[in-house]
Amino acid sequence: MAMAFKMATTGMWVTDECKNSFMEMKWKKVHRYIVFKIDEKSRLVTVDKVGGPGESYDDLAASLPTDDCRYAVFDFDFVTVDNCRKSKIFFIAWAPAASRIRAKMLYATSKDGLRRVLDGISYEVQATDPTEMGIDVIKDKAN
Repeated sequence: MAMAFKMATTGMWVTDECKNSFMEMKWKKVHRYIVFKIDEKSRLVTVDKVGGPGESYDDLAASLPTDDCRYAVFDFDFVTVDNCRKSKIFFIAWAPAASRIRAKMLYATSKDGLRRVLDGISYEVQATDPTEMGIDVIKDKAN
């Protein structure tokens, strides 16, 4: 039987697959990004899509629906001013203007519970359109 982690505040459950995929991304670097979605009927947060290590931030942005909410985590690699290679994990709360009010509310109230399960996130970005989560936004926060 698959494990799930209950988020007390909203009665939502985060599947084991979410936590395991995140750990694989964080420690083994097998995913560049993970997109999560909420299944309203089952009250489960599940993995919607994973991007391989060769995929880019643009691939993540292109995989987000224009009319529905999602959460995503992105493993951002960069080089610091003193030439050190670093990696920071970004949490993105995606809530486009065209998504349903109910979905926006559900994602907003469940976000903190999911973030608690995913240990090791450095930064958070909230976006309602692609410009609010552009790669320039990510680079600014990481440096």
